[in-house]
Amino acid sequence: MVGKNNSEQLPPGFRFHPTDEELIMYYLRNQATSRPCPVSIIPEVDVYKFDPWELPEKAEFGEREWYFFTPRDRKYPNGVRPNRAAVSGYWKATGTDKAIYSGSKYVGIKKALVFYKGKPPKGIKTDWIMHEYRLSESRSQPIRPNGSMRLDDWVLCRIYKKKNLGKAMEMMKVEEETQQPEILSTNPVEIIATTGPQTLKLPRTCSLSHLLEIDYFGSISRLFDDNANNQNTMTNINIGNMHHPALEKFQLGELSHQYMTSTNVNGNTPIFVNPAFQYQ
Repeated sequence: MVGKNNSEQLPPGFRFHPTDEELIMYYLRNQATSRPCPVSIIPEVDVYKFDPWELPEKAEFGEREWYFFTPRDRKYPNGVRPNRAAVSGYWKATGTDKAIYSGSKYVGIKKALVFYKGKPPKGIKTDWIMHEYRLSESRSQPIRPNGSMRLDDWVLCRIYKKKNLGKAMEMMKVEEETQQPEILSTNPVEIIATTGPQTLKLPRTCSLSHLLEIDYFGSISRLFDDNANNQNTMTNINIGNMHHPALEKFQLGELSHQYMTSTNVNGNTPIFVNPAFQYQ
């Protein structure tokens, strides 16, 4: 949102980004003493009579943060606690107050507040933030006569909506995933990266027909020749210089492994031989 009434009086490219010290010395102090401000772009609005999302429409100038002069009332007639209730919620202080100095002189206080929807203490926290600036001498003012509830004639408020960093990071992560290049994998478990999010592709069952189909064993004639040669070779294998008749049988399984079952020299435990390592 840009200024409604004073935008035509501002020079092109004007941006309002004052420091904490400038807000106290040149704006809030002038407002409290009825002197004109350097630029008349901060309106007088009681921010506690509106919800924070309604306030940008009341501002004179601003796009992501909005400034207001607002009075503060007491919560109790004889107390000094301000009334923070709004239309559909309340403002709650967070953190510690920050002292503002002009040179070495203490001139003001900055307080951070968060808006909660509902009633305390079970309000729902929102992303709306207020920075409240008040003069250092505001606390030393005497209690007003005639039961007045006015605590401060003017404080200066800067209101903005905090960016949700969690959602922003999530969106960045999704964008990175959708921009991954295409990757071709020959592993049994293939991860195929397309223009969308990555998907996991599981291999189908390695049946004998599938292995023949992808030429895993070569041609069928070569498969049987190799099998015959393996059977002839296995009859001559020595295990610890001992011959065993069980090694004469060699079977081809359904998977990509050829294995042999037999009994050991004691006749109890089956022996499994992986042909991939039998000649190493």
